[in-house]
Amino acid sequence: MPTGIHPSAIIADGARIADDAEIGPYCVIGPRVVIGPGCRLHSHVVVDGDTEIGAGCAIYPFAAIGTTPQDKKLEPGYMGTLRIGSHNQIRENVTIHGGTHIGGGLTSVGDHNMLLAGAHVGHDARIGNHIVFTNGAMAAGHTLIEDHAILGAMVGVHQFGRVGAYAMVGAGAMLSHDAPPFGLVQGDRARLVSVNKIGLKRAGFPADEISVIKRVYRTLFWRDGVLEKRLADARREAEGNANAIRVIDFVADSERGICATRWRNSKGEESATHEA
Repeated sequence: MPTGIHPSAIIADGARIADDAEIGPYCVIGPRVVIGPGCRLHSHVVVDGDTEIGAGCAIYPFAAIGTTPQDKKLEPGYMGTLRIGSHNQIRENVTIHGGTHIGGGLTSVGDHNMLLAGAHVGHDARIGNHIVFTNGAMAAGHTLIEDHAILGAMVGVHQFGRVGAYAMVGAGAMLSHDAPPFGLVQGDRARLVSVNKIGLKRAGFPADEISVIKRVYRTLFWRDGVLEKRLADARREAEGNANAIRVIDFVADSERGICATRWRNSKGEESATHEA
């Protein structure tokens, strides 16, 4: 047994913990849990289910990881499958549930993510890399959050909803439809406001690439006409740019529809357009 385990921690037989991992006071580790090298569970952390945690993760007090998914259709005591990558910061009171046999069987969290206090990842969700869940942000079951997305405080993402790469969802937004890659989305119900220009600049996107993405956004979201024509026009305007095409493909593949856009008329009054 590794030496970095506090005497008050409860480790079930069968759990596999890396030799240099630290398990703090009053943590509870289930029998099918795997904890990778360099991980630190500060105190009062519960990890259960078929859960594997990669290297260098830090998990803070009162987080509950891999416990029974919140799904009424499951048998009592069901424990799902959860895979968490490396170098994630999982702060106080975060909850992450494993997948269900009804919904695909796996919840996955990638690498280098920050899940701040009170955040939630539902069953069968897919969370990419370099993502921030700000305090109280919640992604329901079956959701997809792509790389480098940011969910502001108290954001709620509806079941089966998607948030595209580098999207910024503003604090308090209730996202019942998809948020496209590189977009800035806010409000209740959440509306698409613009391209997430600041986020793209911070991420090192060159000005000419941002310009192409903005042009595709205007065609897709702020132009009249049927969606099929707007998609075709946007593909021509993308000029082969991989990230612009990523936006177009995301919209074309949307099953829930993209969240409504917001614009101002000549009087400066805000209004919502149709959903793309």
